[in-house]
Amino acid sequence: MEGRESRAETFRRLLERDPENPMVLCSLGIELFKEENYPEARECFRRAIESKPDYSVAYRMLGRTLYELHQDAEAREVFERGREVAERNRDLQTVREIDVFLRRLRKRLEGP
Repeated sequence: MEGRESRAETFRRLLERDPENPMVLCSLGIELFKEENYPEARECFRRAIESKPDYSVAYRMLGRTLYELHQDAEAREVFERGREVAERNRDLQTVREIDVFLRRLRKRLEGP
């Protein structure tokens, strides 16, 4: 694999040309999330939402990242906002996925 650039590095290069591209920001965030680099992923998803406020997938991924960081109150707010955006966009798959994470979050907050 030597000499090959990681997917995250590819997206970083693309951002150099277009630093506020929401698709590239979200794609980089997803790669960072997979690498468990949650703090940097969080910033990518936030920037993607700032650039494209109706980007429901970015809300879902920001919520998931905040969930992994145990920032539960903010995760719930992001999931709820993201659910509203996804409903407006008629993005039913994202609505279902956000609902799953809202249930997980509620269970975690309720405790054992």
